[in-house]
Amino acid sequence: MKKAIAAVAMVIFSAGAVLAADVITLPAKNGDVTFNHKKHQDTLKDCKACHEKGPGKIEGFGKDFAHKTCKGCHSDKGAGPTKCGECHKK
Repeated sequence: MKKAIAAVAMVIFSAGAVLAADVITLPAKNGDVTFNHKKHQDTLKDCKACHEKGPGKIEGFGKDFAHKTCKGCHSDKGAGPTKCGECHKK
């Protein structure tokens, strides 16, 4: 029972740390992507630009979403990385 309580506590603690993280590392097959969440919050000022359903995990997030939404936004705004090696670091 103590192990179960400790496990639940660790999950809750870890989830809080991830949600509050300023920089997030997203694992990817051709190199991890480091994402500065705080910088994007400060620049965009609208969470729904990425989080259509409000704050929290992005539903359907993955390679296709990132390439369409993230890379697409960078291209549209003329700011941020758009080439593979600019995001993916091995």
